[in-house]
Amino acid sequence: MNVRYRVDLNQIERDELRVLVSSGKQPVRRLKRMQILLAADAGVSDKAIEASVQTSGSTIYRTKKRFVEISLEAALSEEPRPGASRKLSGKDEVQLVALACSDPPEGCARWTLTLLANALLEVVEHQSISRETIRRRLDDNDLKPWQRKMWCIAKIDGEYIARMEDLLDLYAEPHDPKRPVVCFDESPIQLIGEVRVPIVQKPGKRYRYDSEYKRNGTANLFVMVDANRSWRKVKVTDRRANEDFAVCMRELIDVDYPDADRVRVVMDNLSTHTASAIYQTFPAVEARRILRRLEFHYTPRHASWLNMAEIEIGVMRRQCLDRRIDNRNLLESEVQAWERRRTDSGAQIRWMFSVDQAREKMAKSYPTPVLNES
Repeated sequence: MNVRYRVDLNQIERDELRVLVSSGKQPVRRLKRMQILLAADAGVSDKAIEASVQTSGSTIYRTKKRFVEISLEAALSEEPRPGASRKLSGKDEVQLVALACSDPPEGCARWTLTLLANALLEVVEHQSISRETIRRRLDDNDLKPWQRKMWCIAKIDGEYIARMEDLLDLYAEPHDPKRPVVCFDESPIQLIGEVRVPIVQKPGKRYRYDSEYKRNGTANLFVMVDANRSWRKVKVTDRRANEDFAVCMRELIDVDYPDADRVRVVMDNLSTHTASAIYQTFPAVEARRILRRLEFHYTPRHASWLNMAEIEIGVMRRQCLDRRIDNRNLLESEVQAWERRRTDSGAQIRWMFSVDQAREKMAKSYPTPVLNES
């Protein structure tokens, strides 16, 4: 059927195709068309081409035809395919988007592809709509109605700005061993044990563990990190009560920073993070001694991003805690090993956000002063 389409390549075309075929860096379909043209130019029969290139006779016919009637590039390129027309019109897609952005039906937590297909059938003139049609149209509009993300809306007022700028100024100060800046936070953790012994990895096989597990209780991690040098401390406790916080603060000044005149502590607004927690734990004389060497700086509400300890906790969870740890002794030894390794490596958090940047980027959120001094 394709006798009348004879392929005669000139030397330039022949050399170019050979270089491209030998490189192997071409899509498979385009590479096969090159091989077809080179073989046909060499006088190889269609049957032999079909066997050697592993393609169909119709593909050989179309490739030769497009080369003879159009050009070399046309023969190598994908022939336009009409395909089926879209089932949903522009108006139908608008209604789909409106449905996906609305509340799901009563009794349903979220929209699914099936729910959307059934709901759309009630407002458009179609006998049926597949889940795949709904998925493609949602993907075209970058909609995923089954996904949700939680976030906190911070109230940016005078108090928020004041606390934020206080912390940014604190981070911008040069390191002073007599007045160090230590960021403090806590993180709960579950002690998870295996129900069945995992299968260790072998050559060609991954480490495998059972999806079932048992809960062996909980623990708490108090995390402290120096804002200006590579130092951090992680203390494992059973809980995070007033006395646990108070003991941490005493160890901070007596054990970790015995030579400091005053330790400036950055922390969030948890109810235990107060001077009263220290008075509730120790006698008044001891509590007063501890507090004389502490200076508390609080992050704004819903602004934990201003606490470097939050960043350190994220690093620790990825590098050390992203696995099942079934008892407190193992937790303590693993956390201490991670703490030593990270400190010895010289790792520290390099804070880049300043007061000037905050005033520039958050200018619209700053409160309007009552008095404008000229």
